[in-house]
Amino acid sequence: VQLAESGGGLVQPGESLKLSCAASGFAFSSYHMSWYRQAPGKERELVANIFSSDGSTNYADSVKGRFIIFRDNAKNTVYLQMNSLRPEDTAVYYCYAYRLRVWGKDDYWGQGTQVTVSS
Repeated sequence: VQLAESGGGLVQPGESLKLSCAASGFAFSSYHMSWYRQAPGKERELVANIFSSDGSTNYADSVKGRFIIFRDNAKNTVYLQMNSLRPEDTAVYYCYAYRLRVWGKDDYWGQGTQVTVSS
């Protein structure tokens, strides 16, 4: 099982980035997918989530209207389009896959990709 994030980098405030997370080794289309982030000295927080069943999404209040999560099941990939980036968006961004089971859940984490927003 592998979740490989890419697309992070250094950008200026107001610019955009698109993160990708390529999945392998599990039934991607059956899993809900999320992006989390963790800034230095802070706890990991949920940024956005997309459900496997109907593609519905939800977002943290801090990113609503700026970030978009979407998935391509044919490519086993989930994306996070980040627009109007702010310095407070600086963090390591992690891809997360999960599927609820009767006994709990199956879940996987990626290694993370660094996003830095600075002038």
